[in-house]
Amino acid sequence: MATAAPPVPADQPAPPPAPASRRVLRHSLLVRLTHWTNALAIFFLLMTGLNIFGAHPRLYWGHAGSVDQVERQWLQMGASGSAARLRGWVDVGDRRFDTTGLLGASESPKGAPSIVAFPHWATLPAMRDLATARTWHFFFAWVLILNGLMWLGYGLVSGRIGREILPSLAQLRPAHLWHDIVEHAKLNFPKGEAALSYEVLQRLAYAGVALVLIPVVILTGMAMSPGLNAAFPFLDALWGGRQSARSVHFIAMAAIAGFMALHLALVLLSGPVRQIGAMITGRMTIGGGK
Repeated sequence: MATAAPPVPADQPAPPPAPASRRVLRHSLLVRLTHWTNALAIFFLLMTGLNIFGAHPRLYWGHAGSVDQVERQWLQMGASGSAARLRGWVDVGDRRFDTTGLLGASESPKGAPSIVAFPHWATLPAMRDLATARTWHFFFAWVLILNGLMWLGYGLVSGRIGREILPSLAQLRPAHLWHDIVEHAKLNFPKGEAALSYEVLQRLAYAGVALVLIPVVILTGMAMSPGLNAAFPFLDALWGGRQSARSVHFIAMAAIAGFMALHLALVLLSGPVRQIGAMITGRMTIGGGK
C-alpha cells in the first residue's frame, strides 16, 4: 500500500523559477562566413591532397627523396599480392600494418581491386588525376589563405582572438584544465550564459588549428613549390629540406582532419540543431534550461 508524501512546510521557500529563455547573438556575420568558407576550403584541400599524395605515396626527411633513399623514408603505402587478392599495407619506420580495403589497396568505383594510397571515395577527383587535383588544390589553398587573413584581421581588430580564442591564464591552471577534461569526458557541455564563451579545451583546439596548424600547412606548401623556393630560399631551409616540408605538411593535414572529425562528433553530441543553427543564423537560445 503506497504511503502519501509528507506535507511541505508552509514556511519552506518555493524553488526559484527557471530563467526565461532568450535569443542572443553568438557569432557575427563575418565569423560565420569565414567559418563556412574555411570548412569548404579544408574539405577540398584534404581530398585533393590525398589524390596528390597517391602519385608518390612515400614520405621522407631531408632535401631529396626517391624509392632508392630508404634511409630517409619514414612512411610508405602500397600493396602486394595478385590482382584478385591484393593486400594493402602501410610501413611506418620498420613496422608494417595491414590496411587492406582502406590504405594501399581498395575497391575502385567499379568495384574492382586497385592499388591506390587512399580509397577513391576519399579523394578528388575520385580517380588518379594529378593535374586536376593540383589545380583544385592550389585554388583552394588561396581561398584558405585569403579567408584566414580576413578572419585573423577581424579577430585582432575586434579583440575576438584574445577574448574568445586564446585561453586565459586562469583557464590554464591545472585544476581548471582537469575539470574541463572531466566535463568533456562526461559529455557535460556548458549551458546558459556559459555557452556564450569557449572553455579551455575548445580554445586550445581552435587556437592550435587556426594559429598553428593552418599556418604550418600554408608555409610547408609554399616550401614545396620550386618557384617559391627560388624566390624565397628560406622557406625550404625553414623545414630542413623540401621532403621534410612535405612530411610536416602531411602530419599537419592529418592533425587538421582529426580535429574536424572530433569537432563534428562533439557538435552532434552537444546538440547539432542548436550548434549548427547558431553558426548559420548567428543567434543562440539560452535560458529555460538550455
